[in-house]
Order: sequence, then structure tokens, then C-alpha cells
Amino acid sequence: MKNYLIDMDGVRFVATNPDPSRPTAMGIVPACGAVAAMIEKATGVEPFFIGKPNPLMVRTALNYLGVHSEETIIVCDRMDTDIIGGVQNGMDSILVLTGVTKPEQIERYSYIPTYVYNSVAEIEVG
Repeated sequence: MKNYLIDMDGVRFVATNPDPSRPTAMGIVPACGAVAAMIEKATGVEPFFIGKPNPLMVRTALNYLGVHSEETIIVCDRMDTDIIGGVQNGMDSILVLTGVTKPEQIERYSYIPTYVYNSVAEIEVG
């Protein structure tokens, strides 16, 4: 009898997002991606991430809202999962610096956000 839920016999491993860390009031802590990596290492089963940057998730949201990617701006707080999701889905993007990405890290990526703001409070709508 197996004593774990995820195994190599076809049980699906679905996780919300690949973010390895997230900010809290006490500093950076492990997030879903870090926990998923631990489970993947222990089971040998790779997770299917359903959140950003998954194109299916983004397209589903756009369809639900009845908008086109060319008319939409995605607001994100990290380069490695969120901004790339906007780029891969043909959307303009806003990086807010209240997450884990710091200004000096932006240039390390081969893609860039359309706009960068210190926080969502700086974004003007309209």
C-alpha cells in the first residue's frame, strides 16, 4: 500500500504557480514552486502549473473578460514567472517592485516589462 498521494503511476500533480519565493512582512519565504520542487524531487513526478505564466490560464482569463491580449496589460511583481507570462501571451506588462524582483535584476532577463513602477499605487488608469 502506498502512503503518498503523488506517485509514478499516473496520478496528476497540479500546482498553482512556479514561484519559488514570495515576499511577506517578515521577508522572502518559500512559495508554491519551492514546495512543488521538493515534491517533484521526492516522487519524480513533474508538476503541471496552472497559474502564470501558463498560457491556458491567461487565455481563459482573457476569454472570460471578453478582451484581447492587445488591449490588456498584465500587472506583475516578478520577472521570472509573471512578466514572461505577459510576453509569451502578447500582452503589455507592468512590473511593480513590491515583489521579489529588484530594479537591478531586470536587465538580467532577455525580455523586459513594458512599464516599471514602485507599486500599484503609481499606476494611472484611463
